Parts: sequence; C-alpha cells; structure tokens
Amino acid sequence: MTAVVHNASPGLWRLAWRRLRADRVAMASLAVVAAFLLMLVLSASGLIVADWEREVGVNYAPPGFVGAAPAVQPAPAQAAQALPDNPFDPLADDIRALRAQLAGGGEGAVDMYGVTDPLAADLAQLRGARGDTAAAHAGAGRLATLPFGADKWGHDIIKKTIKGGETSIVVGLVAALLAVSLGTLFGALSGYFGGVVDDLFNWFYSIFTAIPSVLMILAVAAVLQQKGVATIVLILGLTGWTGPYRLIRAEYIKHKAREYVLAADAIGASHWRRMFVHIFPNVSHVALVQMSILVVGFIKAEVILSFLGFGVPVGVVSWGSMLNEAQNELILGRWWQLTAAAVAMALLVTAFSLFTDALRDALDPKVK
Repeated sequence: MTAVVHNASPGLWRLAWRRLRADRVAMASLAVVAAFLLMLVLSASGLIVADWEREVGVNYAPPGFVGAAPAVQPAPAQAAQALPDNPFDPLADDIRALRAQLAGGGEGAVDMYGVTDPLAADLAQLRGARGDTAAAHAGAGRLATLPFGADKWGHDIIKKTIKGGETSIVVGLVAALLAVSLGTLFGALSGYFGGVVDDLFNWFYSIFTAIPSVLMILAVAAVLQQKGVATIVLILGLTGWTGPYRLIRAEYIKHKAREYVLAADAIGASHWRRMFVHIFPNVSHVALVQMSILVVGFIKAEVILSFLGFGVPVGVVSWGSMLNEAQNELILGRWWQLTAAAVAMALLVTAFSLFTDALRDALDPKVK
C-alpha cells in the first residue's frame, strides 16, 4: 500500500518565521527586544527596581570603575575673612576694626554697619548644629560609589534607567498600537467604500501630512497642556496614524476586487465581515510592520517631548526626563546619567530597527 504524501503549502507566517530564523542579525535583535520587554514586565509588576527612589548613594556618586570623588577640604575661616582691602576706600580702617571686633565674638556680634546683634551667637550655634545633623544624615548609610553612579539625589542610575525604560517602552508600544488601530480602521473604510468616504478621509490625511510631524506633535501637546503618560500616548497616537492609513487604504483598494471577496459577497457576507474577516488577515502583515516601525519612532518622540518639558510630569522618570536632568549635570562633569539613558535607548532602538527591517523582508511575498 502506497503512503499518501500531503504536499501542503506552508502559510505566510510559517514562511516568515523560517526566514527570520535563518537571519542571525534578526534573531539577535529579537533577543535584545525580548530582554527589554521582560525588563518592562518585571519593572511594572514591582519584582525589580521597586525601590529606585531610595537614596542609596551620596549626591552625584561616581561609577565604581571611576572611583570615589576626592573629599573637598573647607577653607579656613580666617582665610575666608581675609578679604583684600581697597586702598582707595576712606573707610578701610573702620571696616578693618569692625572685622576684628566681629571675629572676637561676644554676647552680641557687630555687623559691618556697627549694629549689635544679640542673637548672633545663638544663630551661629543653631547653624552649626543644623549643619552637623544634615551632614550626618547625608552620609548615613550612603555609598560613595555605585556600579554606574548616582544622580543628584543619590538614586541608583541602573535602577533609574530600568524604570525610565518602562515608561518610554510603554509609551512607544501603546501609542503605536493606537496609531495603527486608527490608521487601519480609517484605511479600511476609505479603501473599501471609496467615494465620499474616501474623499473625507483623504481630506483629513492631507491636513495631518501638510504640517511637519514635529510641529504637529508640539501643537497637540500645547493644546492638551496636561502632562502625563496618557497624554503622551494620545499625542503620538492621534498624530501618527497617517502612515498606516496610506498603506492599508492601498491594500484594501487592491483586495476588494479579488475573487475571494467577490465570493464572500455572493454568499451574503456583510461589509464588516468582508473588511475584517476576509480582507484584513491578508493585509495584517502591513499593519504589523507599520507598528514595529512606529514603536521606534514614538520612543524617540517621547524622549524629545520629555526633554523639551512636554512629556512626563514631575515624579515620573523616563529616558527623556533623564536626558533633561543630565544636561545640567554635564556642566559639573557628571556624565554617567546621560551615558546610561543614551546607551539604553540606542540599544533598544537599534535592535528594534534591525528586527523591523528583517520582519519586513520576511513578510514580503516577493522574497522567496
């Protein structure tokens, strides 16, 4: 008896997965993206970096491989008071005498105008006690160095970078999902029905594309005014649907005249069923590629918005807010926060971009 061999043709997604597995760069990029997504899930669930706001290091603690910062020796009090006299000042002798009397102290010190302050000694004692308490509080239990340094509040840069990545990645993913959903819905309606519906959506599309994307994002951010992660998602999602719309609309115009759609029409399938049950599975790869492209762009857009002050509010950390803080720290030579945020963002964006290119090639039916 002869065995029957079934030569079933593999589907689109199986062929795409075979091509991705054969691409080493794509698999390495996928591993990096998966690691970032796992970090996002663990951070959002509180399993890691839940204590990122704890002040574990001294202010601006340098990285461990750089070494602790040298202690600054305070200048002697007498040297601070020994200011150069102006030889052309007729009151130089009087001021010198007042300084000598002020240095001598007493129950009431004399200021430069000759007025006795009876509370000077008590205030000096209180300032000294307050300074000792603050110094003891600042140094209690804090580390002089951390693996990748600390910010001006003593927060661990590694934990802060992971927590900031949670915000940036969530914004990129959710905003891309919103933009692709709107673009797919508008493109399906426009391409399938045509006529007045197509003209209406093309009019909206022309308005959004006539304005540069950065200016459109900043304009919507200025109108909404309220800061927050949800606001950033709305800003990016409502301004980023034009790319998916254009491609999905073209695919629906091409597919609505295919035989399988006409057959569905002949058996009485509704417009909604033909649009999203019959046609959409054949154009879903376009929406998937567009979403992966938009995730990269929206992560960078969130960083730009937070850097310019339109992004996350105070108390919420993201890679953009870290770069905003780092611009002032660079003046003081504190480069580690900038480096950590920039390296993390560059690694994720590069891996996502490489994976997007490989996914586009894998889903291209022309590539055998």
